[in-house]
Amino acid sequence: MDVHLVSSIGSAEFTHLTRSLSKSTIIGLDAEWKPVRSQRSAFPTVTLLQLACQLGDDSSGWDESVVFLLDLASIPLPLIWELIRDVFVSPDILKLGFKFKQDLIYLSSTFSAQGCDLGFDKVEPYMDITNIYKSLQHIEGNKVSKNTKSLSAICEEILGLRLSKELQCSDWSQRPLTDEQIRYAATDAHCLLGIFKIIQAKIIEEAIMCSPYLVSQIITKHQSDISLGLKDILEMPDCEDKLVRTKICNAVDIVQATASSEECERIAKGVEVIRKTKPMDESLWKIVRKYGEKLILQESDRTPKISRKKGRRRSSVVVVCKEKQLDNVDWQGPPPWDVSMGGDGSPKFLCDVMVEGLAKHLRCVGIDAAIPHSKKPEPRDLIDQAFKEKRVLLTRDAKLLRHQYLIKNQIYRLNSLLKNEQLLEVIEVFQLKISEDQLMSRCTKCNGRFIQKPLTTEEAIEAAKGFQRIPSCLFDKNLEFWQCKDCNQLYWEGTQYHNAVQKFIDVCKLKE
Repeated sequence: MDVHLVSSIGSAEFTHLTRSLSKSTIIGLDAEWKPVRSQRSAFPTVTLLQLACQLGDDSSGWDESVVFLLDLASIPLPLIWELIRDVFVSPDILKLGFKFKQDLIYLSSTFSAQGCDLGFDKVEPYMDITNIYKSLQHIEGNKVSKNTKSLSAICEEILGLRLSKELQCSDWSQRPLTDEQIRYAATDAHCLLGIFKIIQAKIIEEAIMCSPYLVSQIITKHQSDISLGLKDILEMPDCEDKLVRTKICNAVDIVQATASSEECERIAKGVEVIRKTKPMDESLWKIVRKYGEKLILQESDRTPKISRKKGRRRSSVVVVCKEKQLDNVDWQGPPPWDVSMGGDGSPKFLCDVMVEGLAKHLRCVGIDAAIPHSKKPEPRDLIDQAFKEKRVLLTRDAKLLRHQYLIKNQIYRLNSLLKNEQLLEVIEVFQLKISEDQLMSRCTKCNGRFIQKPLTTEEAIEAAKGFQRIPSCLFDKNLEFWQCKDCNQLYWEGTQYHNAVQKFIDVCKLKE
């Protein structure tokens, strides 16, 4: 991804943003804020707005895009309010989002608090990924589930990419943002473009199958319009749409001809971005007309809703006590791998889906770290796996602590959010001894061990046939190759290996 963090309107990144907006036909939207742990009388403050811009016409690939992260904690919001508002309502830019209404409510509240009138009241034309995903299921004849799929699940199904939601609840108000947060935020917006391109292609393909002459109509439409008179054009069925899409530009031209230069500059500035955008491609516009929608905020949306559950009011003391029971306690031990417990003395962990990324970090430092057998395991499944394999279950889910009575000293709730910090927490809590010799001694893909004897280049090429591609540039370097006993994945000591080793030397502070 081409990612740019915009922290000032006087920066080169901001100039790049405004130019990219004028070339964009589709934009993926997302926002981040610091999570609110309890009910409050005000909405959370949005500190980051992501804009993934697809450059060129809608035939461009989603890789021909650029992602901008607007640091709303650093930029004076009144200076960019008009720019964002105009993008939100530009008829020439399709806005994509995933359940973006909540983001829009929080954005509007954040800008209103900084004196920007009522913030934002609508986004159009807009398409929600959940709705167009359901449309794709209808097109393909699949049964549409009543339950809404997560963005991560849709992304994996459509693009074959897994989105880690590990940083979703991290503190987005802290500055500077970490590299992991920047990558997470950019990916969430960027994947919307990829998902839409796949679904768009399916919709067009279905339309062509239903109407074989549709393509020729689209190609010749603009050419045939040239010979028509004004009366014929006004009687065309989509004439109203075309007029609406150009009325803003025409209005600005009229104002410039009649108003003073000061008034002209003030009014034109607000629609500068819209004036410079190109109208949508006809095929994209047809999809927008059929599947597009408007996001409109009502007056009731501008006030936080405090849930009032029916039933007997519970004492606040009882609630506090229950929360304390679910809080993590210091590790008591001994762990299930301890020799006194019948174990072999080798640390073993099971990372649930909330901390699955930690498993790879543990493997990189030579620790046995498994992941659940299924993608959406039930609590009892996790407990059974941890018990049978004599592992400590690592999680961020406080609810799992309720099952501690089933497996004594085999559940630990992590306090840290980021993978590097979680790794250090596990090392400290369980008093693990990490040495430089242990680094990269396990398969990061499956947690397996390596075959003790290294392979030569010839043996590695033979082992990789039909399974894994070895770059030809490695053939003359006389490298040793290592193969996983379980999944047969091949590894070698290249640049990526040395970078990973240095990373974990620094993270674990092995030189100190």
